[in-house]
Amino acid sequence: MQSEEPIIRSVQNIDWEPRLAQRTRRMESSVIREMLKFTTQPDVISFAGGLPAPELFPVREFQEACRHVLETDGPTSLQYSPTEGFLPLKEYLADAMSRYGIMVEVENILIVNGSQQGLDLVGKLFVDPEACVVCSRPTYLGALQAWNAYEASYCTVPMDENGTLVDELEAQLKKGTRPRFIYELPNFHNPAGNTLSLERRQRVAQLAREYDLVLIEDDPYGELRFEGEDLTPLFRLAPERTLYLSTFSKTLAPGIRLAWITAPKPIIHRLVQAKQGADLHTGTFVQMVANDICQRGILRQHVRRLRQVYRQRRDAMMDAIAEHFPQEVTFTKPLGGLFLWARAPEAINTRDFLLKAVAAKVAYVPGFAFYPGEQGGEHSMRLNFSNASIEMINEGIYRLGRAMKEELAHGG
Repeated sequence: MQSEEPIIRSVQNIDWEPRLAQRTRRMESSVIREMLKFTTQPDVISFAGGLPAPELFPVREFQEACRHVLETDGPTSLQYSPTEGFLPLKEYLADAMSRYGIMVEVENILIVNGSQQGLDLVGKLFVDPEACVVCSRPTYLGALQAWNAYEASYCTVPMDENGTLVDELEAQLKKGTRPRFIYELPNFHNPAGNTLSLERRQRVAQLAREYDLVLIEDDPYGELRFEGEDLTPLFRLAPERTLYLSTFSKTLAPGIRLAWITAPKPIIHRLVQAKQGADLHTGTFVQMVANDICQRGILRQHVRRLRQVYRQRRDAMMDAIAEHFPQEVTFTKPLGGLFLWARAPEAINTRDFLLKAVAAKVAYVPGFAFYPGEQGGEHSMRLNFSNASIEMINEGIYRLGRAMKEELAHGG
């Protein structure tokens, strides 16, 4: 008996695009995710992704925690669980956040599948078509991706080494701008690498109260401080109107896709409803494994090691830039986190120059990707220092600097 031709091959293809919802026209692939496709070649030194160092992942501790959870709570760990999250893990998080002045109860916490889901839930609840979102210029690409799907518009505010220029923010609000919320990454900004000063945090909170606005505080890197004192979170300054997002991706492992939102109880209730429509709940097993690691004190010990290694790599990158880049290049000195933001001479458009960088077997993210719906970042680049050894950093920055000098020698 002859096999029949598969049905999917025998029918005529249709044009899917006219059948999709109009909002999908605002959806775009992540520039960074697309870049990673060709930067994973073994001979390319990539400073493009926001990747933690895989050689530092606590693999053995995860093995022990998985075994313990399955032996002691196997059936429970493999069952459905409440949308709000695993209670012992939320108790741990409430205690951990209290060390930074965020005083909440477990009912103020929702466990989510990575901070990206948290940003998506924020979009579901707050963003209508053409609703204005206030954010920095530049800002986190993942937030733009999440809110573009809900057809947000953006009112952007420039930054300097101390974060958002609050006078510019106030000027925006005085124009009558009525944003749905103000989005801030106060600690070791992605991509800019700067930190919002305490004085400006206080002013942002004051403006939020004065204009009756919601604050979205995105803090994935806060525990990765290399130097200086921890600064007061926006949530502590305005707890009644702040949604605080954080994650285990940068401190434990990104592959477990585990994060949380802290917010006033009425908005947690609405976030729970939005999450139920998306995925019912975050994986029970992964929550219980993470809780076991946290409760045994492994996470705190692991974070101390990350701070030490990442600081060494940040210093190595800054030293290499100072040695190998053209003298006209300027760059931030991040006090923590994963990224450094560099500004090339005007003769170098970092979007166009990326092809020459990749030809030299080194990659970065061009700055334009972090500017919502407008021009900007044409001469800037984001460099990740956490996912490369010091030797790779030195070689990669040397290659990039040599390519930049050649570009300038040929007139840009």
